[in-house]
Amino acid sequence: MSAEVQNPQTAMSILPSYVQGAWWTPENPERVVEVTDASTGALVARVSTDGLDTEAAINYARTVGQAALGELTIHERALKLKELAQYLTEHKDALYKLSFATGSTQRDHYIDVDGGIGTLFTFSSKGRRELPNSNVVIDGSTEVLSKDGSFIGEHIYQRMTGVAVEINAFNFPVWGMLEKFAPAFVAGMPSIVKPATPTGYVTEACVRLMVDSGILPEGSIQLISGSARDLLDHLDYRDHVAFTGSAATAESLRKHPNVVTGGVKFTAETDSLNAAILGPDATPETPEFDAFVKAIFTEITAKAGQKCTAIRRVIVPQAMVEDVVAAVATRVTEKVVIGDPRTEGVTMGGLASKEQQSEVRKAVQRLIDAGGSVRLGGPEASVGSADAEAGAFFPVTILSFEDADTPEVHFVEAFGPVTSVIGYSSIEDAIRLAALGGGSLVATVCTNDGAAAAEFAAGIGAHHGRVHFLNRQTAKTSTGHGSPMPHLIHGGPGRAGGGEELGGVRGIKHYMQRTAIQGSPDMLTAITGVWHSGAAAQTVTRASVDAGTGEHPFRKSLETLQIGDQFASELREVKLEDILKFAEETGDKFYAHTDEEAAMANPFFPRRVAHGYLLVSWAAGLFVDAAPGPVLANYGLENLRFITPVTYDDSIRVTLTAKKITPRVTDEYGEVAWDCVIHNQNDELVASYDVLTLVAKVWPMPAVADDAAKAELQA
Repeated sequence: MSAEVQNPQTAMSILPSYVQGAWWTPENPERVVEVTDASTGALVARVSTDGLDTEAAINYARTVGQAALGELTIHERALKLKELAQYLTEHKDALYKLSFATGSTQRDHYIDVDGGIGTLFTFSSKGRRELPNSNVVIDGSTEVLSKDGSFIGEHIYQRMTGVAVEINAFNFPVWGMLEKFAPAFVAGMPSIVKPATPTGYVTEACVRLMVDSGILPEGSIQLISGSARDLLDHLDYRDHVAFTGSAATAESLRKHPNVVTGGVKFTAETDSLNAAILGPDATPETPEFDAFVKAIFTEITAKAGQKCTAIRRVIVPQAMVEDVVAAVATRVTEKVVIGDPRTEGVTMGGLASKEQQSEVRKAVQRLIDAGGSVRLGGPEASVGSADAEAGAFFPVTILSFEDADTPEVHFVEAFGPVTSVIGYSSIEDAIRLAALGGGSLVATVCTNDGAAAAEFAAGIGAHHGRVHFLNRQTAKTSTGHGSPMPHLIHGGPGRAGGGEELGGVRGIKHYMQRTAIQGSPDMLTAITGVWHSGAAAQTVTRASVDAGTGEHPFRKSLETLQIGDQFASELREVKLEDILKFAEETGDKFYAHTDEEAAMANPFFPRRVAHGYLLVSWAAGLFVDAAPGPVLANYGLENLRFITPVTYDDSIRVTLTAKKITPRVTDEYGEVAWDCVIHNQNDELVASYDVLTLVAKVWPMPAVADDAAKAELQA
């Protein structure tokens, strides 16, 4: 329960905020909200932000936070995220204990607390594996804008220079914060966290752990515990607001002048009436039917149905409505015990607050008044031994509707353990019904029919941010309908808010600005730290290396290797016997390499030609330095393209240039991408690709680091 009261006891009893690097509480608050335990009604926290200077907090983030984060590279920030995840893992029991007061069970803690920590681990890994160890991210290929290649362009991402304001809902006080904080932090943007008041005390405890860890740079995170009505008044185009909550509140925030005309970047993830659709083939005797029933049960009982991704509409073949209702009701009756989640045997707790209990009761009544038949539960149903007066308990409720087009089914959301079952006449009809939700975060389609799955995907994809296909193959391995994964986008069109969160590196780029840059290859190389074709290079040849007047790039550790270090080989002639021998030894006897008449009949080849992989192999032989040295391993090729065929009596040469150098923060080696181009004797481009290698930071490597490197390579 939360209610505004006057004249609180003392400022010391107020839940603190964390602003400008210190914990803060109001001295003489006039307005205080009291937050109570969802199960017992006991007072948990008093909340007030009277006198909080939000403008100062924003300026602190833009100055101190930006400066501190800017001193680190993407990889360094990502590594700190891993350290933070490990620290929170060690202290998560404290968050579990506190979260019981929100009505969450231990199973719910795993979703919220462990899910949030897991998101930190994932973004740490993706930041280090998929992004450069710098603060400039190249987006897409270079565009040549002049005939001679002296003027080029490309897109880059750099961190936004303001603050990430993260406004979160009450249902996930830990995960809801961390899934926004993680990508913003990796991007290099400081966060101001504004949790929902009913469960903000759990968020406060998590932020306190984050601050106490000493891992985060100064100004990385601030916390506003309570109202912040003027927060958007002080934002501008440098800033990003990420909102999770009701569609009505999102609409109100979108109308703020600083969003409408001031350029504040605003993304929203709001409520939606997500659907689960049972395919025509998934009859009661199939594994798909069982998986479908389990999915519905999970979604209406986890977090007591208080999930933006919960299944609100169950869309099934008309002939299977009764089967589905009966199966779900039976499972609920057998497995659900409502009560204080701290009590042994309880499997579902209460709603987050008495206000939420009242809202759900009103929404269910609206659905009943619109024609819904109560098949289980209902507003007045018993919650067993749980105290529905003191606590915010609500029974699992299943409704069914004879008229699947009843508007309220597709508009009214009861944000609790409530779902409605409706029937469809055809796949086309099911698609139409799913779309009536006006845009949703996620839909589950349960079918083992590939053609039906394709039809559903084409029909509902544009109405959903995510579509989860469930069948017998994934029934045991699926992460579930309602579990947003950090690897994939979380959001949806229309009523769902129109925004995107998570999505791996995509989520990080939400907090970065994409800019088109134009200039010479030298200028773009200087800006991005990545060598561009046509930029200056420090070239050596085999002859200069042999004469001792040049150092082969493969003899350089990361300590001395520079972008633009280049090796240019001599020509090597291609003979017919070489082609035939390669064909015989590899078994690749494709006619273009072995049959003169057939090859000449092919429009792409002048006569028999060398295998592309023969040329790549020869290129390696032309550029490698054979002796042990800083180059530890070749771990792949990227962007390989064969351009001009090479026939016998032609010759090839290779030019290898250090293109991108990515030192690993925690290892004694890093990654080097080499630009590799093969030309023929006429200087025509034959092939181009990137060679990927692991290179020691210093050479010789320290013995202990050498062992670690070997273990990494073996893994």
